[in-house]
Amino acid sequence: MKLTLQFTRLSDLAIIPQYQSDHAAGLDLHAALEQSIVIEAGQIALVPCGFAMAVPVGYEAQVRPRSGLATKFGLSMPNAPGTIDADYRGEVKIPLINLGSEKFTVEPQMRIAQMVIAPVAHCEIVEVDALSATARGEGGFGSTGTT
Repeated sequence: MKLTLQFTRLSDLAIIPQYQSDHAAGLDLHAALEQSIVIEAGQIALVPCGFAMAVPVGYEAQVRPRSGLATKFGLSMPNAPGTIDADYRGEVKIPLINLGSEKFTVEPQMRIAQMVIAPVAHCEIVEVDALSATARGEGGFGSTGTT
């Protein structure tokens, strides 16, 4: 089944997202910038993509860091993965954080993130007096996989 993602170009600098290979999970997102911006080590910048879109109802767009930029330069997203809901119609912007030790320059039209379209399950919320018991119980962080 193929989904349709509707896009509206908000800037002449926008590049419509596209898959880079036949079996790629994510669409590449590009910086819609007139000039480069510098993100100092430890800083966050909100980078516009220059388009808005309509994600199909029942789906979300998950925005994730690009692995090459993350491993080579420490460039990531502070909210990874970010979610774009099906009812959002504003410009897509990517919050980038420089976790590296050197400044990073985002160039115009640079591929800065990737976007995966994924199904969303909605559930009925029911308040109960007690939850069913499990072997794990209330064991939190690091409580599984230990002897």
